[in-house]
Amino acid sequence: MVRVPLTPADRERGERLGALLRAARGDRSLADIAGDAGISAETLRKIETGRIPTPAFFTVSALAGALGLSLDELVAATTPVPEERNAQAV
Repeated sequence: MVRVPLTPADRERGERLGALLRAARGDRSLADIAGDAGISAETLRKIETGRIPTPAFFTVSALAGALGLSLDELVAATTPVPEERNAQAV
């Protein structure tokens, strides 16, 4: 199976997801949240740092549940703003 290379937008979205998860985790330990989500602490660390920019849906869903986030919040926070809006905002 050939994996399609990630685009810069994919990487940026992964960084936004990681930052959101880190912020939502707050002062709770990485190991506690990872355990609640049923993933390894190393996997959560990689997602938070953007080293896994496109985690599986079920992983994201489990993390959202462990952190008390809705999937709608995650989508809104990680969806890029269209270029036309960016240009008009300046």
